[in-house]
Amino acid sequence: MDINTRPLGRRDFLRGSLAAAALAATGSLAACATSGTGTTSQSSAPAGQVSDTNPFGVKSPSTVDAVIFNGGYGIDYAEFAGKQVEAKQQGVTVKVTPTTKVAQTLQPRFVAGNPPDVIDNSGAGLIGINTIRDQLAELNDVVEAKNYEGTVIKDTLYPGVMNPGTFDGKFVVLNYALTVYALWYSASLFEQNGWTVPKTYDEMLALGAEAKGKGKYLLGWGKEAATYYQTMAIDSAIKEGGDEVRLALDNLKPGCWSLPPVQDVFNGLKKIIDAGYVKPGGAGTQFTAAQAQWSDAEQFILYPSGGWIENEMKKQTKSGFKMTGAPEPVVSSNSKMPWEALHSTAGEGYIVPSQGKNVAGGKEFLRAMLSKDAAVNFAKTKLSSTIVKGTVPPDAFGSTALQSQIKLLEGAGSNIFTHNFVDLYGMNTDQLVVWNSFLSGDSDVAKLTKGLQDITDKVAKDDSIKNVQVS
Repeated sequence: MDINTRPLGRRDFLRGSLAAAALAATGSLAACATSGTGTTSQSSAPAGQVSDTNPFGVKSPSTVDAVIFNGGYGIDYAEFAGKQVEAKQQGVTVKVTPTTKVAQTLQPRFVAGNPPDVIDNSGAGLIGINTIRDQLAELNDVVEAKNYEGTVIKDTLYPGVMNPGTFDGKFVVLNYALTVYALWYSASLFEQNGWTVPKTYDEMLALGAEAKGKGKYLLGWGKEAATYYQTMAIDSAIKEGGDEVRLALDNLKPGCWSLPPVQDVFNGLKKIIDAGYVKPGGAGTQFTAAQAQWSDAEQFILYPSGGWIENEMKKQTKSGFKMTGAPEPVVSSNSKMPWEALHSTAGEGYIVPSQGKNVAGGKEFLRAMLSKDAAVNFAKTKLSSTIVKGTVPPDAFGSTALQSQIKLLEGAGSNIFTHNFVDLYGMNTDQLVVWNSFLSGDSDVAKLTKGLQDITDKVAKDDSIKNVQVS
């Protein structure tokens, strides 16, 4: 049955409530973020006639220049939205350009005053929002507009979705995909070997010995995704130490990487590395090739990632793999948050530069992305939910990974958190170097800690960077 017409049942209500809770929780953290300086540029006046069907006044003929991060979700979902724009706004053409290096590709265009009209600012090489947010158009009018089905967009979205993209009271980043961060494994492989998902780093270490007995590694990585282990480490430390850890890291506090819960996680990982349970060579392996060693060859058995992993590896996943997510580990039974606590947030941050040639067209593209048809298409083809409600059916399109994400949200309840400092300040590129060295066994916890603290302190002390205070 078409999920657009299927009656709303109890599981749909539960699913909506869980995702809403996740987004509300992440939003409540980001909603407290403020910055001391700077203003956001206002978008230019509409170039065409404003109407109910053309709320931003997109001019005809015109072209919409969309640059989309070509990562785990690909770009075809954006091309789908582009075709919707072209069908709804006669004479408008949408040009979708993929990139894997957003900052490297687009920063020269921002400097030249010629940015694209809409950007999916995502991936390891994204642009730090704090470096450009004065050059972004406000997006309140997008969510106040009616979607292609005739419903006001804000009424179709989960609560809290605007908060993570709001700075100084100005909504400038629309985060599109609902992301759950987890420790991923093959349920079928674990069932076959009688393995249990580890809840602590000590249990991970013990599982590493069991995996080695079967000729497999516990963990593995690829060079561009080494910081996936940083995300897991931060999540584990927040679960262990609570808001004290989250706020110290998000607010770039001196010595934040030396907090005991962070050090406990680093030491737990170091024991696993020193035991030889991490597949060697990751620093020289392209990240999807490394991920295929997990999902196809099953050379290692656990992998930390966001919910995009299934779609990213769908062509390189062994038949019957039963990809499943579990909560990331804690350190001890005395953790401030339970093992079931979850890092979840809306990701894929879309922005509309205020100096783009077709600001109205950029906003129209987002309006298309937020239509029911585009959101259902994303959920079905990417096996991941958007911020638009009612797009995932009870069977999750047959995806064990998507089903497990719903279970993770249910199990977490109100214990959902996020952290944004890495993307906010564009730290990932520098942090990759430190983490590749650590995972390779070429450095110790002290060097990892110093490297990360040096990167953090550099940002915190840079007067040209607007620090965001999170509470």
